[in-house]
Amino acid sequence: MKLFQRIFFAAVLAGLVAGLAMAALQQWQVVPLILEAETFQAAAGAAEHNHDPDTAAHTHDDAGWAPQDGAERTFYTLLSGLLGAVGFALLISAVAVLGGIEITARNGIIWGLGGFAAFQLAPAFGLPPELPGMTAADLGARQIWWWGTALSTGAAALVIAKFRNWTALGTGLGLLALPHVIGAPHAPHGSAALPAELVAAFVARSLGAGAVFWLIVGPLLGWLNERFAGASAATPMEART
Repeated sequence: MKLFQRIFFAAVLAGLVAGLAMAALQQWQVVPLILEAETFQAAAGAAEHNHDPDTAAHTHDDAGWAPQDGAERTFYTLLSGLLGAVGFALLISAVAVLGGIEITARNGIIWGLGGFAAFQLAPAFGLPPELPGMTAADLGARQIWWWGTALSTGAAALVIAKFRNWTALGTGLGLLALPHVIGAPHAPHGSAALPAELVAAFVARSLGAGAVFWLIVGPLLGWLNERFAGASAATPMEART
């Protein structure tokens, strides 16, 4: 099997398996918290609309399409989650190729931990996972900071792992600290009308589901890479016999 095909199929399979595991955990532990937060959001919205009927009509007219609650919403949530999971698996596979550090069954757990740190843990220090109804800064500013933090953290891990010297360590620590020194964007005023316990539980469970994903996708991706590489090496020999 050619290198590109091996990497692609391994990433797709690993992403689907890990994504399904994460989706199941989210449906069990995370989605109920989102639904609970939406009840607070709806109550706050109803109070605001009763106070200002003109604002209520304007908000209703501007509402965009959203999937219906139930099976339709679950389907679209699962679909987007699986696509994202495969995308992250392809992304770390590309980083491994470009960085010259192959993902194997032995170091897959390290890749998983690195992915979790870059794409979830480090961004969560500045922008924790948010429930519906929480106040937030401008979406574009948050996305820029989130991606900057993910890229900076991932680059730090890659530099330290590849070069393994004091210069690399210093550079990596600087990259780790940079986005947090800059600071994440936050809404200047207002606070979420949600119980603190609900918000804390959502953050913890969201990060836990993400950790499960990365701790599955890293080792599984490495194992599949080795399996496909072994199959590719065996095929020419079998053809000659």
